[in-house]
Amino acid sequence: MRGKFSRKCIVLLLAAIPYVSAAQEENAKLSSVEVDYNDPKTYVVGGIKVEGLKYLNQNQILAVLGLHAGGSVTVPSDELSAGIKRIWMQGAASDIALYVDSLSAGRDTAFFKLAIRERPRVISWNYEGMKKGERDDIKEKLNLRRGGQISEYIKSSSAEVIRNFYKEKGFADVKVDVEVVNDTVIKNAARVTFKVNKGKKLKVKRITYQGNDEISKFKLDRSMKKTKDGKWYNFFSSKKFLEKEYANDKKSLIETFNEAGYRDAKILGDSLYRDEKGKLHIDVRFDKGKRYYFRNITWTGNSKFTAEDLNNLLRIQSGDVYDVVTMEKRLFGGEKNNDNSVSKIYRDNGYLFFNISPVELKIDGDSVDVEMRMVEGKPAIFNNIIINGNTITNEKIVRRAVFTRPGYLFRQTDFERSIREIASMGHFDAEYAADPAKGYTLIPNPVNNTVDIAYNVSEKSNSQLELSGGWGNNMFVGTLGLSFNNFSTANFFNKKAWRPVPLGDAQTLSIRFQTNGSYYTALSASFMEPWLTGKKPTSLQIGAYFTRQTNSYSTYYYQVLNDDQYMEIFGANIGLGTRLKWPDNYFVLYNQLGWQSYKLQDWQYNFIYSTGVSHNINWSTTLSRTSTDQSIYPRSGSEFSLSLQLTPPFSLMRKNWRDIDYDSKTVQEHYKWIEYHKWTFKGTVYTKLIGDLVLMTRAQFGYLGYYNKKWGYSPFEGFIVGGDGMSGYNTYGQEVVGLRGYENYSLTPTKGNAYAGNVYDKFTVELRYPVIMQPSSTIYALLFLEGGNCWSDIKQFNPFSIKRSAGAGIRVFLPVVGLIGVDWGYGFDSTAEKKSQFHFLIGQQF
Repeated sequence: MRGKFSRKCIVLLLAAIPYVSAAQEENAKLSSVEVDYNDPKTYVVGGIKVEGLKYLNQNQILAVLGLHAGGSVTVPSDELSAGIKRIWMQGAASDIALYVDSLSAGRDTAFFKLAIRERPRVISWNYEGMKKGERDDIKEKLNLRRGGQISEYIKSSSAEVIRNFYKEKGFADVKVDVEVVNDTVIKNAARVTFKVNKGKKLKVKRITYQGNDEISKFKLDRSMKKTKDGKWYNFFSSKKFLEKEYANDKKSLIETFNEAGYRDAKILGDSLYRDEKGKLHIDVRFDKGKRYYFRNITWTGNSKFTAEDLNNLLRIQSGDVYDVVTMEKRLFGGEKNNDNSVSKIYRDNGYLFFNISPVELKIDGDSVDVEMRMVEGKPAIFNNIIINGNTITNEKIVRRAVFTRPGYLFRQTDFERSIREIASMGHFDAEYAADPAKGYTLIPNPVNNTVDIAYNVSEKSNSQLELSGGWGNNMFVGTLGLSFNNFSTANFFNKKAWRPVPLGDAQTLSIRFQTNGSYYTALSASFMEPWLTGKKPTSLQIGAYFTRQTNSYSTYYYQVLNDDQYMEIFGANIGLGTRLKWPDNYFVLYNQLGWQSYKLQDWQYNFIYSTGVSHNINWSTTLSRTSTDQSIYPRSGSEFSLSLQLTPPFSLMRKNWRDIDYDSKTVQEHYKWIEYHKWTFKGTVYTKLIGDLVLMTRAQFGYLGYYNKKWGYSPFEGFIVGGDGMSGYNTYGQEVVGLRGYENYSLTPTKGNAYAGNVYDKFTVELRYPVIMQPSSTIYALLFLEGGNCWSDIKQFNPFSIKRSAGAGIRVFLPVVGLIGVDWGYGFDSTAEKKSQFHFLIGQQF
């Protein structure tokens, strides 16, 4: 021993020194008194004093150290070194020192002091070089809290998260620097700033292939979903390079060779390099091997369906190219016609636990024998149907919409239809409901052959307040409208439910008022109950409206009131809609009884007479089928409707009706009771092309006919075609049909001062692409081609004589306002001086 112990001695643990040096930040030590390390001594721990703590818990620190009063410890020793290391590994301290503060008189008891310097606490996390939206997303990913500690691990891991975030967006060269600045006011506090330099997005300029003699570059390019080059057919696809997606796309390239029968195809190598402009070039080299063909296909384990039935579903014959990809799609689903897969047929018969494994039984030259090994299992029954997330809509509303019921046999089609119904209700986020990772969960229980389903919904506001002004027919019109699309009459007298109105039962209550003051006033109200009895999807709809137009007008300096010339329309309707079971349950039959009264006083506009009162009692029947996947931005499905509106044939109900001379009758006598039959057809198909790019095609036709040639066409309920489909105000007595690129009503034939459109057709093709798809707003852009025309008589109808247009537009759906949009259209056959037109729309589709 060299020297004596002093009253205050510090014993240095050599065992801790290598670890401290490696950690760089750690400064762990025991006393400065010289100790003979060849002669360690054992002491009783008399006590431990801890210094320097502000946020850390003293008892927890001592528990990690492993020393406690009354125990024994050897100084120096691996035990003390390990205790200090354990504290250091907690990451809460930047400096640790353990001292022997004093010894007892007998020098067999040691009193220790543990000095700790806590890591700085972060009082602010700052971000530079990023947009607000990116900053919000990164904050959510990092989940860093004010008051937390900063360490090398936190700095490095946070920087890696930020780098990966931007790499997933195509910024392959992103750089992240972490700056830590000690605060000058608060002790042991720091401000941390993440400085981001995103650089430019790495985009693919060209992709080339070698060894693809039998497969075109176009087909290989199309197989890669996320990695696209600058070819013209990739115009709507992103060219940014994503490393993770590129790895998946290489697998898709091999699948394309497999589809062509090249079972042994593989990628020999790929080269990625940049040109002088920083664009990425990719060269991929293949060894496709030889082509194989199917020979014999056998089935084992099947009892529900025969081998012949299954072969008919598989649609593969001996001698066909050995296309493994298509075979698996027809077995497990994935083709566009997914209803014909083997898996879907079994699941629609309840066999949820069905399993099939295609096995290559024998390979003979270029021929392959495949055996389909099946385990059918037992049919599964729906057990618990769980609804989560409905904070406004009553649970019964969701339950009645789904086709899965406890105790029912499991059917894949019913499950998929239920998801579609929830997404189309309008009360929930459609994207969330259709997302397999969020919107639903299948919980199978093979032990008792049951399955639970959890439908997870995310409520969105779909009630609308309309407070707007618009320009139409050379006048300004103000509109105040309220539409509650999830109304609840059951809670009408419940004071607690008025927040601000009772909601939750999926009823619709709408009230709308429009006026420009003296010239025009309109009031309408409607109510719709989608499930009248609560047990069957039979809807009830009631509506009433009133419109008054006068010949008053305004100038810049004064207003001219003229109540001697006016048009008044009163109307009401009541209708019932029923979902049908045949041909399938997408069909709805809707019947409505309507009444209208037209009162004209010296009104010289639009109609074929100017003074008189006419009444319209009509019955309309509409057969419709809607199978779209959602209502706001459909990607698949269709909408068809065929409607017939009838009035009684009053002229044919009179005595000697063939001998009546209507030319000798007054207008009031002629048109007191309106009669007509009106046929309309509308069909729309949505086709998903690539990603979210959607092709919408639509055809429309309308015909207003008469019962009695002598009585002629009805002066009301005709068609006026052209323009944006909006008049700036509600119009009753005429059906407004928009055709972009032309002035309002410009394609409608006239008779004197009256519109005389009794037949029309219209065809539309739109290419749509979403910009934002969020519950709070949906925005998509579109390109369109459109054509149509209007005739005064069915004999003049020519479906090939149409007025053509093309253009572009944008749509914005806001839950509070509804659908709004603007289009620019160019009318190729327009006779106006200005052939291009801007069109604005609120609430309707073209």
